[in-house]
Amino acid sequence: MTLVKEIKAGSREFCQNWLRYLLLFMGLSLFNQFIVIPFFRYITTFVLQASAIPFVSYQNVVTIITTHTVAFLILIIELLLLLVILYAQLAYLLHGVWDIKHQVFTWKNSFIQTWQNIKKIRLGTLFILMLYFLLVVPLADIIFRTPLLSKVQISEFILDYLTRTPILLAVLIAFYLAALILGARLVFALPIIVFDHLKSAQAVKRSWRLTAHYRWRTICWRIIVLAVLSAAVMTIFYLAMYCLQLLVDLLPGKCPLIVAIINLSLVQIISEVALVYVSVLGLSIILKALRQEKISQTGKTKKIILSTLVVFVLVMINAISTNYLYLTSVNAKAPVIISHRGVDDKNGVQNTLQSLRKTAKEKPDYVEIDVHETKDKKFIVIHDENLLKLTGVNKAPNDLTLRQLEKLTAKEDGYHAKLVSFDQYLEEAKRLHQKLLIEIKTTAKDSKKMLQRFNQKYGKTILKNTYQVQSLDYRVVEGLHLINPRLVVFYIQPYNFTYPQSVASGYSMEYSTLNSDFIWQAHLQDRPVYAWTVNDEKLMKKMMYQQVDGLITDRVDLAKKAIKSFQKDASYATRILNYIVVLHLPKNFESA
Repeated sequence: MTLVKEIKAGSREFCQNWLRYLLLFMGLSLFNQFIVIPFFRYITTFVLQASAIPFVSYQNVVTIITTHTVAFLILIIELLLLLVILYAQLAYLLHGVWDIKHQVFTWKNSFIQTWQNIKKIRLGTLFILMLYFLLVVPLADIIFRTPLLSKVQISEFILDYLTRTPILLAVLIAFYLAALILGARLVFALPIIVFDHLKSAQAVKRSWRLTAHYRWRTICWRIIVLAVLSAAVMTIFYLAMYCLQLLVDLLPGKCPLIVAIINLSLVQIISEVALVYVSVLGLSIILKALRQEKISQTGKTKKIILSTLVVFVLVMINAISTNYLYLTSVNAKAPVIISHRGVDDKNGVQNTLQSLRKTAKEKPDYVEIDVHETKDKKFIVIHDENLLKLTGVNKAPNDLTLRQLEKLTAKEDGYHAKLVSFDQYLEEAKRLHQKLLIEIKTTAKDSKKMLQRFNQKYGKTILKNTYQVQSLDYRVVEGLHLINPRLVVFYIQPYNFTYPQSVASGYSMEYSTLNSDFIWQAHLQDRPVYAWTVNDEKLMKKMMYQQVDGLITDRVDLAKKAIKSFQKDASYATRILNYIVVLHLPKNFESA
């Protein structure tokens, strides 16, 4: 059977059983949203607070293991429990899709089969599960999308670092290709464990054998084509809704608002149906290649229809109320614009007076800079821990004195400029009336009293000019809080693992794992949140929709335009378009 015929046949079968499929997937989504996610969030927060652990990152993992062993063990148990729940949900969906296709689906049978899988789970099964979702997240996300895996991704700042040199880029590409091939060869492993209850080693061998002779390529290709075709159809549907709203917006009275609420609700519902459709057909492609078809008797439908209607009504009530608030809400306060490393659209060398003078003309709210301690215990404005990339000198900033560093010339984007001391940068910023966000960089060679000297020399100036400070090192945040509690000090987080209970004045988060839940919890404690490094207009609008307080960007002018566009008194059609384009609806609607 050709791919087109297979999609047609699968579509007909989906249309016949769409109520059951919606109940299967939407019920699981609601279960995650209202039970699983709040449960894990509560447990994690309680454990960290009870153990007086302000955050979890690579910086303090050794400390947690050695000094908070009980908390560490609880977190490990929590992680294993999460993997078990993920496995149970995947088993639930595999059994559900198979049973619905063959007209034997009942809640009782679905739960019994899933429980049987949970009872026979092994550590090897969890290892296979991690391979699925850590190595092949992009492909797996097409057919098994869950908010429980929303943070399983490589942060953008890590990808940026890995793509700076041809060697690292080649290694990254090779890793992705190897991961994709490995995941494709193991695509049957978990379904075999779920249906046949084999040990993980046996399931891996059988999957490897079944995907031999390029069969894995066929499966991957079919799933990708299915996703692309569905995306094309949904794009046409979105455009139709937008054009319809454009016409309705010309009418007087409350008619445009009423139609806008209906249109946006339809966008959400159809998007969810499309997501379920792709998931069902994707799982069907895998199941068809693995299991023999069989015909069974028709199951009862009355209870299924009633259950689906209950879930549908709950979702609709939530959607209509949320959409009304969104379409009628007053535009939120504009986030502050922060020039990343003092540049705007590559207008000079980062962290130099040259770029500061040019960028200050664009009037960003803050200019973000980086400072390192020098060999003679002074401070130089530079980001990198090695001078090689910018100056050609293979030394660290703290290997040289301030005078030696000031003689070096940095080159970037066709410009060249001298490295500058923090004192000089401060004086120029004061002359230009430009506020600063000062990031304190740390290394193992820093002097023990670095923070005391920093505060003694610059604390009053920072407070007088309402500058802000931030650091990736929590010891800096905690130390400055003790030395000078009046300083506004942000804690930089490259990854959103959990909400930290800390002494920080606010948080600076890498945007790829930042979400509205983190921002909401920070705002409850009156802590602002900045997003970095946001250089795309669509991402800027997404961050504004999530009510971020600041945008750290390399493109100040673009940020101003994005804020103006987002805040203007837009038509309902534009608001619907913003919702579709900015929020990547098919992914976010499930985890909103």
